[in-house]
Amino acid sequence: MDQGATEGATPRLLMQVAALALLLGLQPVTTDLYLPALPALRGELAAPMSAVQLTLSALMLSFGLGQLLIGPLSDRFGRRPILLGGLALYVLAALAAALAPDIWLLVACRSLQGLALAAAVVGGRAMLRDWFEPREGARVMARALSGLGLIAMLSPTLGGLLALYLGWRAALLATGLFAAGALALIAWQIPESLPARQRQALHPRQWLANWALVLAHPGFRAYALLTTLAYATLYAFLAGSSFVFIEVLGLSRMHYGALVSLGAAIYVGGTWLCRRWLAHGSLPQTVRRGAIFTALGALGMGAAAWLWPPSVLALMLPHGFIMLGHGVLQPCGQAGAVGPFPRQAGAAAALSGFAIALGAFAVSAWLSRSLDGTVRPLALTMMSLGLATALCAWTLVQAEGRRQRGAALA
Repeated sequence: MDQGATEGATPRLLMQVAALALLLGLQPVTTDLYLPALPALRGELAAPMSAVQLTLSALMLSFGLGQLLIGPLSDRFGRRPILLGGLALYVLAALAAALAPDIWLLVACRSLQGLALAAAVVGGRAMLRDWFEPREGARVMARALSGLGLIAMLSPTLGGLLALYLGWRAALLATGLFAAGALALIAWQIPESLPARQRQALHPRQWLANWALVLAHPGFRAYALLTTLAYATLYAFLAGSSFVFIEVLGLSRMHYGALVSLGAAIYVGGTWLCRRWLAHGSLPQTVRRGAIFTALGALGMGAAAWLWPPSVLALMLPHGFIMLGHGVLQPCGQAGAVGPFPRQAGAAAALSGFAIALGAFAVSAWLSRSLDGTVRPLALTMMSLGLATALCAWTLVQAEGRRQRGAALA
């Protein structure tokens, strides 16, 4: 375990947290920053709803599939070259997206951004396992995700301002500028973290053996499913809320961006709770508590769909509970998924990330067909996914905790 994690905020620890925050923060920047611009993008490019949603779903699909390759690559060649190459590709793809003359070229550029994003996220999660043991890693991840939350809090507001005054292309260009900053930090401040490269990591037999080892572990399955369901709940809001709040409820782009930022601020509060609870309890105990917020938010979304009149408050109040739970569950889930695999951290991070991206792709595809000019499709989707998240937290994750305690006593 990295001693810096237990001796306070050392310069090394602060740099590690900053690197993780920027690498993982690239994901909400990629999705959240241009959310307020989606209706304007749709109008300027004369694109159907399904094509506009494809700028999100194609990104998530390439993000997921890319991780399956990038995970083994990072185990073979190290985290640093994968991060440098991926971030450079992201900057170029963002520039091309900002210049795209039609929706289909934009979709292609967003797919490239998804592939590059996979390198950033897999590299970040794998470095976390290189640096820390699982429980300490969850605490460090919570710190990093607090930074991610601040990034997510600023992204929609900035995106709304850029879309309002400079147009949707400026919002896409801003994602490239953020990636350029992350690239500079990794290039100048972050050394290679992989202790020993696996020379056989890209051999098909070793590749399949690593995947089989990871997938066979009940802890991985429990925590990977938890993070997949939790992120799918959040992603439903990201994929559908701009149309519901702006086109159905009549909010301006600026006011909508402020609401998304408010949700991100609540998420930061959840990561603070996560750190507090982990200081005195285990991963499963912290997950059990955090899922209470998620369940309350999911039930509130059901009420928003069937009982309450359509309004901003009816959706944002339960969304706030979901975001609070998300701030607790995501650090625990991401650290728990890679924790058992010090030698296969890249493969574990890739498989977990693939599951998350596949869930997000499915949600985006579903909403592209189900959004009907009312709040119900969005609210019911978030209700279903939120309840499934809580069920996973209270069953599979707790069973894994009991298994680990039994193994420790044996």
